[in-house]
Amino acid sequence: MIADKLTKISKPIENELKQFSLLFRETMKTKVALVNLITSYILKQKGKKIRPTLVLLSAKIAGKVNERSYRGAILVELLHTATLVHDDVVDSSEERRGFPSINAVWKNKVAVLIGDYLLSRGLLLSVDNNDTDFLQVMTRTVKRMSEGELLQISKTRKLNIDEETYFRIISDKTASLLSTCCEIGALSAGDDLKIRNSLKNYGENLGIAFQIKDDILDFNGKNGFLGKPLGGDVKEKKITLPLIYALNKSDKAERKKIIHLIKNGKKKENLKKVVDIVNFSGGIEYAEKVANDYINRAKNELAIFPDSEIKKSLNDLLDFVVNRTK
Repeated sequence: MIADKLTKISKPIENELKQFSLLFRETMKTKVALVNLITSYILKQKGKKIRPTLVLLSAKIAGKVNERSYRGAILVELLHTATLVHDDVVDSSEERRGFPSINAVWKNKVAVLIGDYLLSRGLLLSVDNNDTDFLQVMTRTVKRMSEGELLQISKTRKLNIDEETYFRIISDKTASLLSTCCEIGALSAGDDLKIRNSLKNYGENLGIAFQIKDDILDFNGKNGFLGKPLGGDVKEKKITLPLIYALNKSDKAERKKIIHLIKNGKKKENLKKVVDIVNFSGGIEYAEKVANDYINRAKNELAIFPDSEIKKSLNDLLDFVVNRTK
């Protein structure tokens, strides 16, 4: 079970995560009844808390968890939640974590405003406590996430994503926030630049490996992973690393055929053909090798820290990411 593995990984900060949950719930409160109703609905949708876990583990390995660490964890979780709400509007998603999405229940206008509220609440928390270093890091991250999303949209329309563009997209869209979690955790615990950069780079490499593995599972994972069916990325015309490899291995005629299948990916038979082509081309094996390379880079970033329960959890998280099957 995924939940059991993550619980074991977060065991060294079990008490800190409980405290975070209490503070996070308190931060969401407001005098506006509709906002309280919707935020209570969001809180019922229990996520994996990977991002606050990264903040708190990073703070603990860099020094110790303190009030700033909790504020940093709340900031990144509020931003992450805001992006999920906005993503559901952009993608017209009807469901999130087994619940009807905010836009499905309260419509798009309310969903966009709630996303804005969550983001502003996190930023205000930092402003009120003079956490200007957090704001500098987070502002760059929001910029990267937005640019990554827009770059993917523009490239998806033309179906011309190469490896360099792919890595820029996943680095900005996914890895930037995980990197920020680790960097903010380090910042909250001290001012050692070497420790800060190592944890920042750890998070970046973890995030890239995580996204590559996610893209692999779209071709060979179990149905229902993260609420999307097998081949869901192809159906949405997203060009990911296994598919890029298959396209690069194809001659001009075969490539043209694959692109035609992707353009008509809403047909199940076309979807299956693309999935089969990727599997037979060696695209999965190639992507797994690349993901493992990034995992090793992340492990190397932890080499500066002495062995500890916290370091083991950070390494175990890397193993979990690369070895998961759904």
